[in-house]
Amino acid sequence: MPAKATANKKSSPTFEQSLSELEHIVQNLEQGELSLDESMELFERGLSLSKSSQEKLQQAEQKVKILLAENQQQLTDFDVTEQPLGE
Repeated sequence: MPAKATANKKSSPTFEQSLSELEHIVQNLEQGELSLDESMELFERGLSLSKSSQEKLQQAEQKVKILLAENQQQLTDFDVTEQPLGE
């Protein structure tokens, strides 16, 4: 069974790995030195990574909501204007 877990990890990168790869893709596309085919391939990969990252974020948010509900607490929106950085 450990072989399956390893195979799944290879096909589904972590959220952090996806973000890192997306940053790399954006840098490559912004340089403008790739062929059209290479650019399209990277663009498609970026869309795929973006979609899976969004799904992971939604799953994490749902899990947080469930955990908070179990503890009779409520999730509130984060407001950066309440506590400015550096103060």
